[in-house]
Amino acid sequence: MSEFETVGKVSDFEENVGQAFPVNGRMVAVFKRDGEFFAIDDLCPHMGASLAEGHLDGNTVTCPWHAWRFCIKDGTWEDNPRVKVDAFEVRVEGEDVQVRVND
Repeated sequence: MSEFETVGKVSDFEENVGQAFPVNGRMVAVFKRDGEFFAIDDLCPHMGASLAEGHLDGNTVTCPWHAWRFCIKDGTWEDNPRVKVDAFEVRVEGEDVQVRVND
């Protein structure tokens, strides 16, 4: 199992705005919502758009290219729950926001 990697400080994140980071060879979209952090695969499976650049409404991020909608808690595609992007564990250690992407 891989280790947690620091992607930024708590103060680096705005509420309801995604940011993309490379973590263990993957691009990960990190979101702060109601003071809690979530991380999912940054690449939309449809055409590869950055989900971090999408609009966040509640727990749903909408892909900026073709409006595919994903749950930031578990990566589920809202229009077809059998399809998912990966979701990753996030923790806050002191002021550091850390993500773990399994190998």
